[in-house]
Parts: sequence; C-alpha cells; structure tokens
Amino acid sequence: MAKSKERADRFTWNPEDIQEIKMSTTEQDLHLATLINKLDEAVESSDGKVCCYRVKAVLEDAVCSANCFLDERHTRSATDRYARNLVHIDPKGRYSVIAMVWGHGQGTPIHDHDNMWCCECVVKGRIKVVSYRLLGGLEDELVDFKPELEIFAGPGEAGALIPPFDHHTIENMEAEPSVTLHVYGGEMTHCHVFLPLESGGYERVERQLVYTTV
Repeated sequence: MAKSKERADRFTWNPEDIQEIKMSTTEQDLHLATLINKLDEAVESSDGKVCCYRVKAVLEDAVCSANCFLDERHTRSATDRYARNLVHIDPKGRYSVIAMVWGHGQGTPIHDHDNMWCCECVVKGRIKVVSYRLLGGLEDELVDFKPELEIFAGPGEAGALIPPFDHHTIENMEAEPSVTLHVYGGEMTHCHVFLPLESGGYERVERQLVYTTV
C-alpha cells in the first residue's frame, strides 16, 4: 500500500501547478497577439518599402524583448530540409508570418521572394546569409550572380529584402537548430530558385512552397 501511495503522490498535481501552466500558455498567446497587432499597424502603408522597414523594427523589438510568442508547433524541425511552419496569415491578405527551423547544414539555394517584400529575423541560433546581385534580366531563364555581402546573424538581428534586390541564400552552420521568423508582403506560395549549371551561370526554376506545419 505504501508503494501505491508513493506512486500516486508522484503523479498528483497541486492546483497551484495547474494554474501556473494555464497562465504560461495565456501569456504566450498574448505575446503572439500583441505581435500580430503591431504587424497589422506596420503594414497599413501602401508603400511596400515603408511596410518592410516597419515590420523589421517590430520583429527586432519582439525578439529582443525575450517574450516567448512561438509555441512548440512553430519550432518543429524537419529531417530532409528546413521547416516552414505557418504562424499567421493576415485576413486582409497584406502579409503572412512563417517560422523557419534550420537543422545543421540545412539551407536554401539562391532564391527570390515572388516579387514580394520580405523581412527576416533570427529568433534562436545563428544563420549565415549571403546576398547576391543579379547579372541579367529578371525573366531570363539563364542568369548569373555576383556575391555582395556575407553576414552571420544572431537573435534579434533582422534584414529587409525589397525586390529586385532580394536574392540571397540562408544556411545554418551551427550544430544546433536555428529558428528564424519571416514576414512576407502576402502569402508566398511559390518562388524562383537559381540552380548552378556545369557550363556556368544559373538556371531559373519555379518552386512551389508548402508548409511543414499549420
């Protein structure tokens, strides 16, 4: 009987414990709702460049505040490639929020953002970002690129990408997964990736995008 009581005590929760868990969940939801409200305000301008830089400031502030606004499903990784986890789609279609999780060595080819402005902010870990200058026309099937800037970004550091100056690669070179938050000027369902050719240059290929979790 003593052993049975000991096992039962081990799995008994006090009311205070349950209240603490509920408060924690509520606070996380509140922080996310606050972020969404600030993003709503940031995209009220009809100027995409203005929206992008306002969003950048919102993301930097949200991450640097150290308030947890992403839950477990937003930070799930994928084994075969980086994960794209949907956080929010604006009902008015003005923007979308995606959390991306990068395992060690996971990254992207050179890509664009379907002619949308984009803001990217590191939430956890560290990523390598290389920006490229396009040599050729935006609609050309075969193009070339010149590397322009290489940076390593950590938590709270963000970048604003405005077409046509938005071609880049992202890669996690750290041992642990990294998490980044991306806000696009709409819902980006496809983009163009640029694949290197043995003969030189890059082939422009359209790629459909899917969510890992929603």
